[in-house]
Order: sequence, then structure tokens, then C-alpha cells
Amino acid sequence: MDHASKIFIAGHLGLVGSALTKTLQDKGYQNLITKTHAQLDLSDGARVEEFFKEQAPEYVFLSAAKVGGIYANNTYRADFIYQNLAIQNNVIYNAYRYGVKKLLFLGSSCIYPKNAPQPIKESYLLTSELEYTNEPYAIAKIAGLKMCEAFNLQYGCNFIAVMPTNLYGQNDNFDPETSHVLPALIAKFHQAKLSGSPSVLLWGSGEPRREFLYSLDMAEACVYIMENIDFKDLIISTQEIKNTHINIGYGSDISIKELALLIQDIIGYDGEIVFDTSKPDGTYQKLLDSSKLNAMGFKPKTTLKEGIKKVYDWYIKNNEKK
Repeated sequence: MDHASKIFIAGHLGLVGSALTKTLQDKGYQNLITKTHAQLDLSDGARVEEFFKEQAPEYVFLSAAKVGGIYANNTYRADFIYQNLAIQNNVIYNAYRYGVKKLLFLGSSCIYPKNAPQPIKESYLLTSELEYTNEPYAIAKIAGLKMCEAFNLQYGCNFIAVMPTNLYGQNDNFDPETSHVLPALIAKFHQAKLSGSPSVLLWGSGEPRREFLYSLDMAEACVYIMENIDFKDLIISTQEIKNTHINIGYGSDISIKELALLIQDIIGYDGEIVFDTSKPDGTYQKLLDSSKLNAMGFKPKTTLKEGIKKVYDWYIKNNEKK
């Protein structure tokens, strides 16, 4: 990519897409193409084809997706698999059809087996069963990853798939029903502090461990890969044509209870934390092995505490109406 390249960021308003947009702008890329859902419904094949034909983007960051936490994934199972498959199929296929030079597909660490050895290597993909609560979303993301691989092998495309760990950052979703755990905790503790609630009730036991990566660090990694790594490089480095996707992780994890205590301290809430053990925990641990990315020359730089403070400041400025 050069600074004048036509770059399409699919899903530019979301957590991932907004971080990618900011990072590209900060690096001097001047020809960014963005479309809201109202302007371009990526699940509409005819409209997506028309867009690629008219706009002819040279590079594509495919960050658009329907996402959510345990409750949303388990409740809206049909929506998660259908909408994500539709978005991926339309964008990846038309990227091939209209000669996109390079595409980056963003997946999720939930693609890996429920009981995968820790830390999780790229080679563990499809070695055993998935966590059932988010199986439809995971299957959609696996399909997108394999679609990139298949188009590379059959048609000589340069489509790269990356699998970020749990992300958090500015423009996150803080809705109590559909958000992921970290923004959900920020919103819960903040509201409890404002209302003077004596306790905060959290799902599960608090024992599962999760890895969290600041969204701007993730975006830096994605742009670094687009600038420096091609599919052929991944085949050479791994000596196999499958599992060429790249994990993007922080490097260490934390229990949900430890995370809750950290966020409680940052927000300054002095009430009690109560865990509802009748609710599901999900997968016990999902720590990615990011040694492949590290060997390529990239490591994240924002600590979890620093990142949460930045996100909480953003939340207060942008989401607090009182």
C-alpha cells in the first residue's frame, strides 16, 4: 500500500473499523473509502457488487461483522451465522472478482476449540469441538478464514486472515445485553457508582481467564501486516498451505474476577461484587499464541490498565448522559 492507494474499510464505525481508520489516517493514508450501513448493506450481494465495480478499491480491510457477548451469541444464533456469512461472502468474492490487490479479513479467537491447549496456536484450528454458546459466530468466522485460503490457492489472491483476541477500545459497544465483558463491566460499575448501588451482579463464577488487546494496538498490527506480509510469505514461513492465518494477541490473560476488581478500582466504585454462578462461564481460557506475529516484528504496547483508563475516559465523554 502507498498513501494514495484506494483503501476500503468495511465496518469503519465499529470498534475495529474505527481503530483501523484512525491508524491509517495517522499514518498518512489519504484515500480511504468508508460506507455506513445505510449507504451500503454488505449483506446485499447486488449492492456490494455494484460498489466494487464503481469504486474499484485496491485494498480492503474486512472488519464489518455482527458481534456480541455470550448472551447475544447464544440468543441470536441464526442472526449471527446468517449475517456474518452474507457479509463475508459478498465482500471476499467481489474483492476477487474486481481485482483487489490485498484483503485483510478479521476473525475472532472463538474460532478455536473449546478445550484447546493454552496458549492457542494457529495449528489448533478445527482439531476439536467449539464452545456451543458462540458456535454459529465461530463457524461463520472459520468459513471466512477458509474462504480467504481457498481463493488464494485457487485464484492466486492475496487475502490474509487475522484472529484478534478479545478487543476493547473507543467506539466499543456498552449495551448491557449485547456487549462483550470488558465494556459491559465498565458500564455496570459506572452506573452502580452513579446510583449508589451497594452491589454489582456479574454472570458466572469469575474464574474463566481472558486475554484483552487494546483496539489501536490491534489496528497497528493489521496495518503492519498489510504493509509488510503477503500470503506467499506465510506459506514459506509455516511450510504449509493451511493455518496461514495470524493470531493477534496481548501475550497474557487475566481472570474475569481480576478484571472486575481492576475496573472497579479504576472507576472508583466501593460496593460489593456478586457472581451469579447459575449463569454460564463460557470457555475457561482463551490465550492466543502470538509468536508468529511477534516473529514478524510486531508486539502490542498498551498495558491493560492504561487501555481501560483510556476507554473509561472515552465512555464518560461519549456515553454518559447524566
